[in-house]
Amino acid sequence: MDDIERKEILETQPESPNPDSSPSPSISPSEKQDAARQTTVRRYTTGSSSVRSKSFYPPIVPRNRRRGLLARFCIVPETTQPYFYPNKTKWMITFTIAMAAAAAPMGSAIIMPALGPVSRDLHVSPTVTNLSVALYMLSMSIFPLWWSSFSETLGRRTIYVVSFVLFVLFGVLSAVATNIGMLIAMRVLSGGAAASVQAVGAGTIADIWEPRERGRAMGIFYLGPLCGPLLAPILGGVLAEHFGWRATQWFLVIYGGVITVFLTFSLPETLRARKSAVAQAKKDGDLELKGEMAVTGATDLSKDKATTMPTIQRTATHRSVAQKTEKYVKLLKRCLLDPLEIILLLRFPAVAITCYYASITFGSLYFLNISIETTFGKSPYNFSTVIIGLTYIPNSLGYFFASIFGGRWLDHIMKREARRKGRITADGKLILKPEDRMRENAWIAGFVFPAALIWYGWSAEKGVFWIVPMIANFFFGLGSMIVFGMATTMLTEFMPRRASTGIAVNNFVRNIFSCVGGIVADPLIKAIGNGWMCTILGIVALISGGLVIWAMKKYGERWREVMDKELQD
Repeated sequence: MDDIERKEILETQPESPNPDSSPSPSISPSEKQDAARQTTVRRYTTGSSSVRSKSFYPPIVPRNRRRGLLARFCIVPETTQPYFYPNKTKWMITFTIAMAAAAAPMGSAIIMPALGPVSRDLHVSPTVTNLSVALYMLSMSIFPLWWSSFSETLGRRTIYVVSFVLFVLFGVLSAVATNIGMLIAMRVLSGGAAASVQAVGAGTIADIWEPRERGRAMGIFYLGPLCGPLLAPILGGVLAEHFGWRATQWFLVIYGGVITVFLTFSLPETLRARKSAVAQAKKDGDLELKGEMAVTGATDLSKDKATTMPTIQRTATHRSVAQKTEKYVKLLKRCLLDPLEIILLLRFPAVAITCYYASITFGSLYFLNISIETTFGKSPYNFSTVIIGLTYIPNSLGYFFASIFGGRWLDHIMKREARRKGRITADGKLILKPEDRMRENAWIAGFVFPAALIWYGWSAEKGVFWIVPMIANFFFGLGSMIVFGMATTMLTEFMPRRASTGIAVNNFVRNIFSCVGGIVADPLIKAIGNGWMCTILGIVALISGGLVIWAMKKYGERWREVMDKELQD
C-alpha cells in the first residue's frame, strides 16, 4: 500500500474506536491493511455503484509515480483505490480488456476456414496443418503461467503492453512463413503472447469490480474471448478466398497494433502496489548479509566511519559476493520456476473440479470447431470457404446472449443465496460466497450444451438441412458460455488476492483439453463419424457436470475454508 492510499485510509477512519484497528497478536499487518481498506469501502459505499462513484472520486497517483511501462502516456489516471473508479471508467477498462482478450482466440479461429488452402500451399496433410491450431492452443495454456506470475510483481499494465508488442512481432513472422514448421513455431509464440489477457484480464476485472457486481462484468469481459470467433471465421473465410491465407495473419497484426495503442493510452495500472521481484530478492540478500556480519562481529555497512578488522572485512567481502550471486539465483528462480507453482493450486478440490468442468466444456468447443470445418466443406453440404466461416455464427450468438444475461443471473443467484441463508453483516452488507454461484444455472447449462452437442453430431452425420445443426450450435454456445462465466468468476473469488493465478491454472488445464481436441478431432470424425464422437463427448460432459455440481454443493464451503487457511499459512 503506498503513501497516498495509507493517508486516504487514515483520513476516512471514524473517530470512535473500531475493533478492526485494535492491536491483536493474531492479526497480521496485511490483514490490518485489508480491514482498513474495507472500512474505507463501507464508509463510501451506498446502495449502488453509480451513486458511490458520484459521491467519491478515488485519490489519483501523481504522474511521475505511476506504475507500469509507458505509464506517463496513459490518459486514465492511476488510483490507489480502483473500486472507486466511476462506472464509466470501469466499463471503459472492461471493454478495453475484452477487446484485448479477443486477440488470442481470434488467432485460433481466423485460420480455421483457411486450413485447406494452408495445407495445399505448404504441401502438408490436413492433420499436420491442424497442428497450427492445436499447438497454438497449447501455448495459450502454458504461457499464462508466467504472464500471471509476472503480473503479480511487475503489474498488469506492463504485461499487457509487452505481450501485445510481441503478438504483433510474431504475427508478422507468421504471415511471411515459408514452410509449415515456421508457421507453427511463430503461431505458438504469437498465441503465447496474446494469452496474457486470458490470465491477467480476469485479475484486472477483480481489481476494479466488487464481488456483488463482478458476475456481470466478467460476462462482458468474456464476450471478447468467446465472441472473437464470431467475426474471425467470417473474416478468415473472406480473406482466404480473396487474398490468400496469409491475409488472415496480416489482419491479426493490424488488430494487435490497434489494441497495443489502446492499452498504452487508456489502461492504467490497477494492481495493488507491492514490491517487485528484483526489490524483494535484493532485500532478502541484504538481510542475510547483515545477519552474517552480525555473527562475525562486523559493523553495519551503513555506518561510514565504522572500522573493522581486515580479516572480518575480507570475510564480509567474500560473503557479499556470495550473497549477490544468491540474490540473482533467487531472482531467476522467482521468474522462471516459481510460476510453475501455480499448477499446485490443483491440489485444492474446489479449484480442481471447477477447472475440470470448464475444461471439458472448452475441449468440446474445439472438437465442434474442427468438426464444422471438416463436415461442411464436403458432401452433402459442399460450402465454400466464406460460407464455412458463416457457420460459426450461431455458436457466437449463443455466447453473446449468455454473456449479456448470464452474468446478471449469476450475481442474482449469489445474492439470493446469501439472503436465504441469512448471511448479512451488522451494517446490512451481504456475505457472498463463490460456491453459491453454482446453483440452478449450472444444472441448466450442464444439460443444455451436452444435449446440443449430441443434436449437432447426429444431424450433421445424417446430412440434415444445414439450419438444424446450426440451431443446435446456438444452444451449445448458450450453455457453454454460462459454464465458462461461472467457472471464471468463481476462481477469481476463491483467491481474491491472487485472481490472475486462479485464471492461469484454469487456462492451463482447459487449453490442454482444447489442444487435444484440435489434434484428435479430425481422425476421430473419419474413424467413427460426427454422431458417435459428439455422443461420447456429450455423455462425458453430462456426467462430469452433474458430479461437479453435486460435489460443490455438498463440500464446496468446506473445501474453500481449508484452501483459505492453507493459502494464508
